[in-house]
Amino acid sequence: MQIRGSGPRPLPNSRISAVMLAMFAGMASFYVADRLWQDAQSRVYLIKELDRRTGQGQSAISVDETPKLVDCRQQHKKLAALEMELVVARHKGLVGQYSSETNGPNFSRKRLLVVIGIATGFERKKTEGRSAAMKKLELEKGVVARFVIGRSANRGDSADREIDNENWKTNDFIILDNHVEASEEQPKKTKLFLAHAAEAWDAEFYAKINDDVYVNIDALGTMLAAHLDKPRAYIGCMKSGEVFSDKSQKWFEPEWWKFGDGKSYFRHASGEMFVVSRALAKFISINRAILRTYAHDDVSVGSWMIGFNAQHINEGKLCCSSWSSGAVCAAV
Repeated sequence: MQIRGSGPRPLPNSRISAVMLAMFAGMASFYVADRLWQDAQSRVYLIKELDRRTGQGQSAISVDETPKLVDCRQQHKKLAALEMELVVARHKGLVGQYSSETNGPNFSRKRLLVVIGIATGFERKKTEGRSAAMKKLELEKGVVARFVIGRSANRGDSADREIDNENWKTNDFIILDNHVEASEEQPKKTKLFLAHAAEAWDAEFYAKINDDVYVNIDALGTMLAAHLDKPRAYIGCMKSGEVFSDKSQKWFEPEWWKFGDGKSYFRHASGEMFVVSRALAKFISINRAILRTYAHDDVSVGSWMIGFNAQHINEGKLCCSSWSSGAVCAAV
């Protein structure tokens, strides 16, 4: 190529590199997204079939069905790896921000900052005017907050009806229809919330808090902004502690023997409030059927993070036991 008024001169390598990088990034974005969609369709079908059989008590699997199960598990691993790589690539700016949320009819919609699940129960206290406040948070700060609750052990009783009626008015609940509300089922409840939230909302982070914790949303937003470049962030007030083997103890751990002779938990974020990145929430959603839970939700989540090779971030501002200047949360 020649430039008028001068001799032969090649285009600068930087421009060629930029054009090629942009082209390959675009191709990679659509290719990976298409692969994710195809793998997801296969995975959803197989998982539904397994859930149907399990729900009907059909524990026996025929020899002919075994290859399908093996293929399903392989699809799980491939999809998880692809999604994790895609999220990491996006954080590095190598792939365009492709998703059904940002490239569909509402393509101008920005990704939310955080989805907050407020773990609550039937005995909670109602707060007047909260629905308008939550809607304002979503519109102005990109923060979605929902109360998370399961169903009554006596399905369809007055407790269930009260929640349904309240949610019809406020639309600020995540009601886990397949989960029975009970204190000993909190770990499963937390897992189901993270899986549901990762599928229902496209956000940078997903947080779980207890309903007796006050959160400073502005401080939370500032803190999370500092960790946007960490695709595997697991943020919280990190702790460990004694594993109780005595059934009379409040924090009794039925699986105490798995934690060794020292009877000490591995490092994990306090259950009052913790945050996981989008990639980790997606990974929990994909693998929820095989993720092991322990007696406590914070320990359960901590065990998953070890397997995911998450980046543990010990954030003192998420130690909610006492309120201090600059803190994000405080127990009420």
